[in-house]
Amino acid sequence: MYILDAKSKTPLHIQLYEAIKEDIVTNYKVDDKLPSIRKVATLYNLSKNTVESAYSQLYAEGYMESRAKSGYYVSELFFDNFHKKDTTSQTPVTTPKAYKYDFFPAQLHKEDFPLKTWKRLFNKVITQETDFGAYPTGQGELALREAIAQYLQNSRGVVCDAENIIITHGFSDSVELIAKLAKARYKHFAQEIPGYHIAHKVFDAYCYSISPISVDAQGLCVEELQQSQAQIVYITPSHQYPTGATMPVANRLRLIAHIQSIGGLIIEDDYDSELAYYNRPIPSLQGLDKGECVAYLGTFAKALSPSIRVGYMVLPSWLVKLYNQSYDAHFARVSLSTQLTLAAFMQEGHWDRHIRRIRILNKKKHQAMKDAIEKHLGNTCNIVAQGAGLAILIVPTSAHFDWKKLKILAEENNIVIYLAKERSGGEFEAVRLGFGGFRLEEIDKAVKAFSKLWKDAFR
Repeated sequence: MYILDAKSKTPLHIQLYEAIKEDIVTNYKVDDKLPSIRKVATLYNLSKNTVESAYSQLYAEGYMESRAKSGYYVSELFFDNFHKKDTTSQTPVTTPKAYKYDFFPAQLHKEDFPLKTWKRLFNKVITQETDFGAYPTGQGELALREAIAQYLQNSRGVVCDAENIIITHGFSDSVELIAKLAKARYKHFAQEIPGYHIAHKVFDAYCYSISPISVDAQGLCVEELQQSQAQIVYITPSHQYPTGATMPVANRLRLIAHIQSIGGLIIEDDYDSELAYYNRPIPSLQGLDKGECVAYLGTFAKALSPSIRVGYMVLPSWLVKLYNQSYDAHFARVSLSTQLTLAAFMQEGHWDRHIRRIRILNKKKHQAMKDAIEKHLGNTCNIVAQGAGLAILIVPTSAHFDWKKLKILAEENNIVIYLAKERSGGEFEAVRLGFGGFRLEEIDKAVKAFSKLWKDAFR
């Protein structure tokens, strides 16, 4: 909402112009749609002429563009020429920078969230006879755990019931809990390299000795793990982060047999299994386990929203027992209203419908990204990981490539890129081009802009 003062000496159309301009600079991205003149006039009780005057000035200065029979949109020209004004403040406030394109590899577009359904279910939850004076259960609300158990059994072949499940507020919370609970039994931890940096950080913080295990086309190298001292291993077998490799069933069985033989623990992060577009993912590694040596982790961050902060763990019974001995209801990790809303969302079938819709939409985006890469980057890159998740991984076709220059060029052009090496360790050099956060029609333009930086980074 904009604050407009009818009694001010500054005309209303100038006040409105300044407010919308600041909103565009701070909160909007290129091609975001702006509210119509009629809508603004109605919302702020202004005349149509007042709003038209403000919009005309914004249009003249390049902040917005008009599209026939569609409306007003944030102009690309604005981002090309925008330089943030200098400000002086006794208390500096950092505001998010306005980026032209953000290739974040792990998000959906804001319009993909089922807001109308979520609001209806949330209102239903808070108006029914729910005891908001009580603490939630330490493991999480039973209704949500039952819904998750049924979903995992049907979709991923996970062997579990509600008693095996603990609700957390995301991946890092889940990993930290396991690191705490397992510390009395284990001292040595192993992880895929390249691999997800958060797991490494957490186990390092809890003073485990850490063995990096290399990755090949079939995921984690089991033989290398067998030669290490590791008792706990963290893996992403369905879609290895960041290489995209899938661990075949034979290797999964060998891994389970090894961990069972040493009385160890596998932490299975079923990364991207919900977002496979062309091949049905191999059932979970946990479902192959007969000896309770796998802790299965999942979240709703990528397929629904990171903002609701809900994850879950399916734990062996001995770890569940340890958890319940250590954490009671006072340690409930997710708000009661969020848990009950998500439970209703799943129970009423909205989650299954949402997943189907998201897969269809992002399969189209995946193809659009692939087509744009082939069109604008041509033979300057190879695609090394695709077909699942919300990003495509590319590498240059020549060794004469300056990665530092690419980052500098991206920053100078208000484009955010993500190098695989920055979050995965090791020497794996690649760019992860995320497509989930874009509208379908934005992808070609975004890749075209990126391609100019990419080609300039060759030495």
